[in-house]
Amino acid sequence: MNLLRYSILSLTLIFSQTYAETLVHNVKGYTVTEEGMLTFHGLLYGDDGKVIKTLDKSSVTELLKRSNNLTLIDGNGKYLLPGLIDAHGHVMGYGQAINNVLLMESKSAEHAAQLVAEFANKNKDQEWILGRGWNQVLWDKKVFPNAETLDNAVPGKPVALNRIDGHAMWANSEAMRRAGITKDTLDPPGGEIIRDKNGNPTGVLIDNAMTMVERAIPEISLAQTVSYIDTAVAVLASEGITSTHDAGISPMEVDAYKLIAEKGNLDVRIYAMLAVTSPGYEELIEKGPEPSLFDDRLSIRSIKISIDGALGSRGAALDAPYSDRPDTSGLLLHTPESTEAMTEHAMKNGFQVNTHAIGDKGNRILLDIFSKYPQYRDLRHRVEHAQIVHLEDIPRFKELNVIPSMQATHATSDKNMAKDRLGEKRLAGAYAWRKFLKQDTRIANGSDFPVEPSNPFYGLHASVTRQDRENQPLGGWRPEEKMTREEALRSFTLDAAYAAHQEKVIGSLEAGKWADFIIVDSDYFEVPEQDIWKIKVLSTYQAGKNVFER
Repeated sequence: MNLLRYSILSLTLIFSQTYAETLVHNVKGYTVTEEGMLTFHGLLYGDDGKVIKTLDKSSVTELLKRSNNLTLIDGNGKYLLPGLIDAHGHVMGYGQAINNVLLMESKSAEHAAQLVAEFANKNKDQEWILGRGWNQVLWDKKVFPNAETLDNAVPGKPVALNRIDGHAMWANSEAMRRAGITKDTLDPPGGEIIRDKNGNPTGVLIDNAMTMVERAIPEISLAQTVSYIDTAVAVLASEGITSTHDAGISPMEVDAYKLIAEKGNLDVRIYAMLAVTSPGYEELIEKGPEPSLFDDRLSIRSIKISIDGALGSRGAALDAPYSDRPDTSGLLLHTPESTEAMTEHAMKNGFQVNTHAIGDKGNRILLDIFSKYPQYRDLRHRVEHAQIVHLEDIPRFKELNVIPSMQATHATSDKNMAKDRLGEKRLAGAYAWRKFLKQDTRIANGSDFPVEPSNPFYGLHASVTRQDRENQPLGGWRPEEKMTREEALRSFTLDAAYAAHQEKVIGSLEAGKWADFIIVDSDYFEVPEQDIWKIKVLSTYQAGKNVFER
């Protein structure tokens, strides 16, 4: 008798666990699959957080008749999309930027210095004043700033401010003094100290020259790292991002992610790229990949190399001189030989190689390296940005199974500056989304936050319109490179997942995948294209759990 009661109880538990289901209804949903676009009106998922199926209207009606067995989520007539994936961002750096001086809205060097002074007055206990976001291209004079402007604003305290792209730094005299930078300091390989006509450092440091000041800044603790990540993750979740590829992290950041995930608080999935320049990198590489931790919330199976700098600071490596500064062709941050050595070492240890390359020279060097190792093509290597590419090199991405990881808002932010830097001819292979799509190359889309705003609807808007959020220029900048709405959504979902070897677990709302989804206030496929960027996220769900509610 006891055995019978035990068996019945066991069957009851199994039944209840197997059939505990949640139905999201009263919605119109979209998801891109390998077979194409799928439209639906209900989403059913289990208590394991995985999708059971999508439903049409009649199936939703039938399920609602037995709603006593279901947990119901009423979408209130709104619109459901898969959780969006940002394929290139900097999570800890984003959190750090939010907590330091933000200079994206600065209108001049003097205005930026005023913002720094205001921050310093409110944070008198901070030994160093740090910030990010200045962009001389948007200032009236369009010239690099100098240390003196900061010296006057914050006398006696070191100040270090990263340019918007993270590839140049504006430092004051005290910061350079602590870093040991003088008139006699030589430019490091892959870096440049901007100097005045007398050879004195002006306070602007390009790419590898930034390292000298960075070494003088006190190290961030593990607790601070966790705090910065938590700050960024909360913002990303509020914008409908359920997964992001963190482009260049340190072993300490790996530890921070594991601490957060162990507590069940990693509300955005992280696909981590280990930074080859970070202390402790070699030990992690030798340990081997960790492709799926904490129910796919953390994946460590790729590395990040930066081969060149950025276009705005003229650090992107070009095969011919800059059109607006003929004395330079940009910078290589590593030699081709050292880049190849790091690439081969990572591949042999089972890691995908994701390499920052903006200039046509940097892109070609990478393609040449990848071409030497056909046995590792299944690792799906990536070029992060793939911003300026020789036309004849674009087909090589397809041939070599290399994924361009591109950021749509870079095109709409750079549109006024790019022609100055490159001239008309080189623009043919610049920000060339359509040329990649035409040859069936998958594009992993993202924002490069905090370089650009993290809001993925800004990226979807830029992909479809080739316009900024003031809808300029009319008709779009180089409109022949526009994406369709379906292609853009795919680049922020299924193809971004593919670029992380995760297309079987996320990226679309199909049976067996995690129920990562968002509910938004407007129909992405029906709103006027100029209004795509205005779409608001109402709710965000990770594995069926609500992690944000507006």
